Formats: sequence, structure tokens, C-alpha cells
Amino acid sequence: MEGFLIRAVVVGIGLWIASQIVAGVEIHSTQTLIAAALLLGIVNAFVRPILIVLTFPITLVTLGFFLLVINGLMIELVASFLKGFIVTGFWPAFFAAIVVSLTSWVMSGWIGGPPKGRIDVVTMRKVGPGRWE
Repeated sequence: MEGFLIRAVVVGIGLWIASQIVAGVEIHSTQTLIAAALLLGIVNAFVRPILIVLTFPITLVTLGFFLLVINGLMIELVASFLKGFIVTGFWPAFFAAIVVSLTSWVMSGWIGGPPKGRIDVVTMRKVGPGRWE
């Protein structure tokens, strides 16, 4: 649960950045942003894997770039459920998906990244002279 919430916060940051720099993406309130981030996390957990399997040949031929199309479609799907989250078409959703993906990629360096989605703490103990495990 903790990992899901951390990823939702990262996605929320990405959606907020996208709403600031991508024309055609609007988020009207903080509550809508939180709802969009949580709903996008749920959609990415259940709907996105099905689409990835169904479109695997296209994804393979495009060397993975079709995944951005799928991510854009997931953003459009979430926007269709929330009144305060407006995406005016495919291209704004596509560019928002790029912004969210880049934000997640940058943030994964600080939070442990997928699949963990959490902060990792490494502890070491001394087991002998000059030996650590």
C-alpha cells in the first residue's frame, strides 16, 4: 500500500507538471489532482497490462514507443471519469503521458523505482576484522 501511495504522489506531480506545460490538459483543483493520480494508478494496474498484452506486436515493431500511446489512452480514460480533469484530445494526452513518464523516471532515482516504489534502507553490520555483510 505504501508503494502504491508513493507512486500515486509521483504520478500526481507528473500530472500537475503536465497541466502546467501541456496545452489542452487542465486540472481544476487539488482534490481532482489527487483523484486523478489515484485513479490513474488503479487504471495502470488493471487496464494497462491488458492493453499491453493485446498490442504487443505493435509495441514490438515500434520498439516500445507504442507504450506512450497506451499511456496517453490511460490518461484520456481517467479524464473521462473526472469532471475537473480535462484533456482536449489524443495529442495533449500523449504529451501528458510523456511528461508523467519523464517525471516518474526522474523520481525513480530517489524512491527506488519500480517494482518496489519505496525508499530502500541498507544496513550493514561488522562480522569480523574488516568484514562487513
